[in-house]
Amino acid sequence: MDWFNGEVAGIILFFIGVYGLCARRNIIKTIISLSILQAAIILYIISDDAYSSQVPPIISTSAHPIQMADPIPQALMITAIVIGISITAVALTLFVSMYHHYGTTNWNKALSKRRDAD
Repeated sequence: MDWFNGEVAGIILFFIGVYGLCARRNIIKTIISLSILQAAIILYIISDDAYSSQVPPIISTSAHPIQMADPIPQALMITAIVIGISITAVALTLFVSMYHHYGTTNWNKALSKRRDAD
């Protein structure tokens, strides 16, 4: 299975997340789908241009600069992970507040209850 690598897995996970966003009206499933999308994008970017012959730039200073892995995408993805966790935490907090206010986990039912209240 030479064709199945991190990039292909990232693309498959991305479309699973898009399906979860389009097909489900449950707020929790929407938040989970957004987290899957985030993980897929991070997996794809980390897997892109990753070769087994590359060495970490910190450990080996005697290696040729072409053989060293680029640390910028890794640093950016660590930042993306922290931001994604924060967004998930805020979304879950808003969900709990909305659930206590409207009493439902369905986007359409919450919207109709909000329209009825106005």
